[in-house]
Amino acid sequence: MGRFVEGEDRRQSFLLPASLDDYVAEDNPVRVVEAFIDELDLAALGFDGVRPAATGRPAYHPATLLKIYLYGYLNRVQSSRRLEREAQRNIELMWLTGRLAPDFKTIADFRRDNGVAIRAACGQFIELCRRLELFTKAVVAIDGSKFKAVNNRDKNFTATKVAKRMEQVDASIARYLAALDRADGEDGDIAEARTDRIGEKIAGLRRQMQDLKAMQEQVQAAPDKQISLTDRDARSMATSGRGTGIVGYNVQTAVDAEHHLIVAHEVTNLGHDRTQLEPMALKALAATGCEQLTALADRGYFNGEQVLACEGTGVLPCVPKTVWPSERGLFTRSDFVYDSGNDHYTCPAGQQLTKGATRSDRKDDIDHYRHLTACFTCPLKPRCTPDKLKRLKRWKHEGVMDQMQARLNRMPNAMGIRRQTVEHPFGTLKSWMGSTHFLTKTLEKVRTEMSLHVLAYNLKRMIQILGAKQLIRAIQA
Repeated sequence: MGRFVEGEDRRQSFLLPASLDDYVAEDNPVRVVEAFIDELDLAALGFDGVRPAATGRPAYHPATLLKIYLYGYLNRVQSSRRLEREAQRNIELMWLTGRLAPDFKTIADFRRDNGVAIRAACGQFIELCRRLELFTKAVVAIDGSKFKAVNNRDKNFTATKVAKRMEQVDASIARYLAALDRADGEDGDIAEARTDRIGEKIAGLRRQMQDLKAMQEQVQAAPDKQISLTDRDARSMATSGRGTGIVGYNVQTAVDAEHHLIVAHEVTNLGHDRTQLEPMALKALAATGCEQLTALADRGYFNGEQVLACEGTGVLPCVPKTVWPSERGLFTRSDFVYDSGNDHYTCPAGQQLTKGATRSDRKDDIDHYRHLTACFTCPLKPRCTPDKLKRLKRWKHEGVMDQMQARLNRMPNAMGIRRQTVEHPFGTLKSWMGSTHFLTKTLEKVRTEMSLHVLAYNLKRMIQILGAKQLIRAIQA
């Protein structure tokens, strides 16, 4: 072959066969996988099959199957069938499992039957990071992102979707009936065949209409007025682009601002983030072990009740208020200054708006502030309100919101830190997952799958931070 580098003859026999360990470098991530799983107390975490049965065919140890999964997710191989093939041909996986090659059914059943234990193993890696004192800054960024489920949009039904499809079927039936009338007026065999074909199409559309009516009743009976046929827990969720909604799950993460490790995560099938601030912040607080934690989130998390729930827990939420554009160029709420000592607002004209004795909206936690006379002669009234009097509403716990706003004022770059901290992990995870994000169905199984992704992400991140050799020493310490 001339001056090309030549390989070995595959038929050549070796007197001393090469050791499998020689093919795996000392800083190979697969050695980190083995070190981490070997240090886990699988029985305490709740894995099935840690103690072998006295009778029957010997089973695979759960450590072997967990190693296969963690290696697979670390290398973007999530399918149980693909993992079966990799165990038979991949040298790193042969080294990791001792050349064991379970079939795909055994691999898939392990993930299905050990969901809680796998999520606990993911938490153990965060515990390791905490022991290494990586969460010293006590700042996390919280965000959510929509991930696709194993459910086509055509297999998801809401009241609006069913009504729209029924309208489309009605229009198609009307169009075919008109074509049928025209065909009836023609003579010949071709016209007769055309009439029969149109009749079959109309019959099919009517059967489809009956199915849609039955689905409409099921949707109305569903608790959240939504049904998914392939994955019953998947839900239709809006995304930022118009007409780009997906059927999937809302993945919540809390990411450490210093090392960009995912310290807490959760999977829900709610299409919004308004109720996720407190649970995610408390999970992050427990995971990091900090006495006090600053939680950064975007406007989608702004919810007074959630911010109030964080009060006194050690969580300091920083969520910007949802700012509505001023109506017809009128003054906004921020133009009115509240004096907590005297309990009144000062308007742009310098007048004081005091609290009313009664609440006209009959709500026990909302106070109204107004000035009974100044508005009638105020020269700024055209820029203030179209009503007779300017009224401001104030929640009785508004002081908590003011404290949060003060924290945000002291952190002008808070939203920039949030963006560069929490957005990148989502992009990385979706890139690893590919075009079809989740492979499993139902909420519990999807949570298990997400935990494996998060564990793989954190493991790879720690290898980048410490290096494989130092991480192994830290695990075994």
